[in-house]
Amino acid sequence: MTSPERERAIAAAVARLATATAERQPCAPVRDLLGDADVAAAYEVQRRLTERRLAAGAVVAGRKIGLTSPAVQRQLGVDQPDFGVLFDDMDVSGTVPAGLLLQPKAEAEIAFVLAADLDAEHLDLATVRAAVGYATPALEIVDSRIANWDITLTDTVADNASSGLYVLGSALVPLTAFEPVAATMSMYADGELVSRGDGAACLGDPLNALLWLARTAREFGDPLRAGQVILSGALGPMVPVSPGVTVRAEISTLGTVTVTFEDPS
Repeated sequence: MTSPERERAIAAAVARLATATAERQPCAPVRDLLGDADVAAAYEVQRRLTERRLAAGAVVAGRKIGLTSPAVQRQLGVDQPDFGVLFDDMDVSGTVPAGLLLQPKAEAEIAFVLAADLDAEHLDLATVRAAVGYATPALEIVDSRIANWDITLTDTVADNASSGLYVLGSALVPLTAFEPVAATMSMYADGELVSRGDGAACLGDPLNALLWLARTAREFGDPLRAGQVILSGALGPMVPVSPGVTVRAEISTLGTVTVTFEDPS
């Protein structure tokens, strides 16, 4: 597609996703506009939607890493993760208000909170490990503005990596006392086991995911900064959630994190 055609496609995708968000009504996929392979265009859509949120007063709180599971990568025909932006108003605790999300699903993750910037030209595992202030258990509540989760890579990237909300636990564990790859996870919905996994399910090691993000963010000209929260990727399968359900995740060494989805009735 020519440059003018590409610009029109990006603008149309921004408008479609922004309308879906504002009207709380899922929309058609945006791959009919962007195609299946133009990931750079999808990130440009994400960037413009991010600028809209910042102009409305939101503050960047960190980033999320998606597509860390090899099975999901195979499903979407990709060989690397993607990322989205976390905003301060996405951090919830206790209860998720009814009607706030469109098609929520929950997944359990390790969150890293950075104590140092990751903006060096050469980044390796030792560097990112040293930059982590602490780890804490997290629930990411993913959501999609795309109807029926009918997504390809460009759809989810444009839609801020299908971000919704997130919940952090109370434990603050330094990496001197915790090895992310060795973590085991169990997630429950109203006491029933619905997902199980471990650190190796997240790109082989959640720190591998953090390294990928740190390098990618720097390449995009927006490196990770001290104080930011990084959701490193699911440790096990995500599950749909319904009104009234309470979701609890247990991650070894890190403890538990819990959230309840309000029932409007």
